[in-house]
Amino acid sequence: MALDKDGVMAALAGVSLPDGGTLVSRDLIRALVVEGGNIRFVIEAATPDQARALAPVQAQAETVLRALAGVTGVQVVMTAHGPTAKPAPPSLKIGQHPTAQQGGPAPINGIDRIIAVGSGKGGVGKSTVSSNLAVALAKQGRRVGLLDADIYGPSQPRMMGVSKRPASPDGKTIIPLQAHGVTVMSIGLMLKEDEAVVWRGPMIMGALQQLLTQVEWGKLDILIIDLPPGTGDIQLTLCQRTQLTGAIVVSTPQDVAMLDARRALDMFAKLKTPVLGLIENMSTYHCPNCGHEAHLFGHGGVAAEAARIGVPFLGELPLELETRIAGDAGTPIALGDGPAAQAYATLAARLVAGGMA
Repeated sequence: MALDKDGVMAALAGVSLPDGGTLVSRDLIRALVVEGGNIRFVIEAATPDQARALAPVQAQAETVLRALAGVTGVQVVMTAHGPTAKPAPPSLKIGQHPTAQQGGPAPINGIDRIIAVGSGKGGVGKSTVSSNLAVALAKQGRRVGLLDADIYGPSQPRMMGVSKRPASPDGKTIIPLQAHGVTVMSIGLMLKEDEAVVWRGPMIMGALQQLLTQVEWGKLDILIIDLPPGTGDIQLTLCQRTQLTGAIVVSTPQDVAMLDARRALDMFAKLKTPVLGLIENMSTYHCPNCGHEAHLFGHGGVAAEAARIGVPFLGELPLELETRIAGDAGTPIALGDGPAAQAYATLAARLVAGGMA
């Protein structure tokens, strides 16, 4: 089995500290990078005295990791932040103006494919689709990242069940969080839960650039980017500066939603971003009491639009109370095995089979 971060963390979980706990349970590991057979990470002590006391632990960690199959090199750095045992929050500032970029759209190092999930309007379940699609792809063995690019209304921290502030060991690099097998980053993790982002366009574009290029994504098969609704600064910046594999457009089937979805499709066409397919969300509702099937928002409108413009129709997703409850609880419905989870599994399988994920 290939060497990965989970395997390294499992090995480090067995390295005990002199005063109790382990390197993992005491949350002392920072900036873990696994590249081929090489492992690099930082042990972050609370004080210089603790760092000196942890010298034997550092040596033990190196010995344990060198014994793992496939390891060719181990580099461990010890740091101490100061007299307090609580790690200092990241010092980097999010929301700067973007820096100049020469040439056209650029790839992100270490990421094979980047797919933007967009919609023409809000309320069609785009963020729910993004989180569950990321989890479904991870369940099928893909290394998946999820970037919440909805700067004004970030929802992925709640949907993915993460709230810890990301670390920034050098004030430049941001260490993303892990949830349900997915690497997750959102500006919502850098804010208080009810804090509003009141920024003009340049700061929004600068924040997006930082989230894309300063996050330590590691090696990913696919990065899912949850876009805000509409056709504004975020979409324009992303498509012009980042080398995207393509975009997926989510819509509910009713006519008013499809009007806005067509605007999103037109935007991606103008920005020369391939549309990989359309998804019809909230397509079918089954009454949990009698089993009656109803189409509350209509049915088939997205499939018809996909056929009309000649792009793949990736599938229908049901409207279920359990999906909303799971999202609010931070445990995406795709983690389970019910009808909604199966719908996401089928969607993920189609992307994998089509070489898009």
